Amino acid sequence: MANEGRPEPELRVTWTRGRRRLAEHAEFGPWVKRIGTIRLPVWRQEPFYYLARAICYQQLATKAAETIHGRFVDALGGDVSPGKVLRVRENTLRSAGLSRNKLAAIRDLATKVRSGEVELHDLEEQPDDEVVRRLVQVRGIGEWTAHMYLMFKLRRPDVWPVGDLGVRAGFAKIHGLEGHPTPKELEPLGEGHRPWRSVAAFYCWRALETELS
Repeated sequence: MANEGRPEPELRVTWTRGRRRLAEHAEFGPWVKRIGTIRLPVWRQEPFYYLARAICYQQLATKAAETIHGRFVDALGGDVSPGKVLRVRENTLRSAGLSRNKLAAIRDLATKVRSGEVELHDLEEQPDDEVVRRLVQVRGIGEWTAHMYLMFKLRRPDVWPVGDLGVRAGFAKIHGLEGHPTPKELEPLGEGHRPWRSVAAFYCWRALETELS
């Protein structure tokens, strides 16, 4: 198998202060106590690797995405870099299982990073808005993918991904709402959780796979 022998990223406790604060919230509190500590994977790979992986994973079940991403890495000989992506033949990369759209997105990312049009080397030093502004210039990377990069690669504590259906569904479950709020409706509902909106989003996701009783 393509992923055989590839270690899983280590998990690290994250956003402890935000978790403690949310535990005192009337609606979130019981869920925080039930779900427990936030542990996120530590991604040590370069930004380009992470973003290419994110594109591979878009709209796929985890197992299928793992397989395709593993074959993609193998097709590059383990060198997931802009130069190697642009040197390897498209047919070789397509044979890994990438759709035409995903391959086009990864090659667009490689082209723009290599030309300097999209700079990744200093994303960690940039404010959230600038990270999003840069990433959405790439074909196939929208606001949702940029928000996931902020939360899970940069571990930013105050991201509120209102476009994510899971966050909207989890928020509705936690608050006992009959329907899911729209992104526009959810946006102001996160204001009270600043500067820890990423924490609230995390527990919204986890609430969907958790029951209090």
